[in-house]
Amino acid sequence: MKNFVVKTIANAGALAVAVWLLDKITLTGDSKGKEFATLLIVALLFGLVNFLVKPFVKLLSLPLLILTLGLFTLVVNALMLLLTSWLADQIDLSFHVEGFWTAVLGGLIISVVSWALHVVMPDGD
Repeated sequence: MKNFVVKTIANAGALAVAVWLLDKITLTGDSKGKEFATLLIVALLFGLVNFLVKPFVKLLSLPLLILTLGLFTLVVNALMLLLTSWLADQIDLSFHVEGFWTAVLGGLIISVVSWALHVVMPDGD
């Protein structure tokens, strides 16, 4: 349970950095409290997408991952971010990623920041 909370907080922090750095990734709310709640829900949604969908996509794209020496992972991360944006839109969350290349850059930022936060934050292992 503690590991889940740490990963969700790391995802929320990484998503916040991506929203802050990229104009085409937006997260809005009526107040700072609602923005924070939306960010946490989107982080949970992003974690769920990465847990349930990403392994299948990586398995199906294994030949491309091998051929590109793992660089295709950037495309997989972008697709997971776009899927999260679509799901957030379906449940009326104010999180949106505009375009594939924005998702690629956002996925790269989220990966780097999330990795850095996992290094700094204790996870109980």
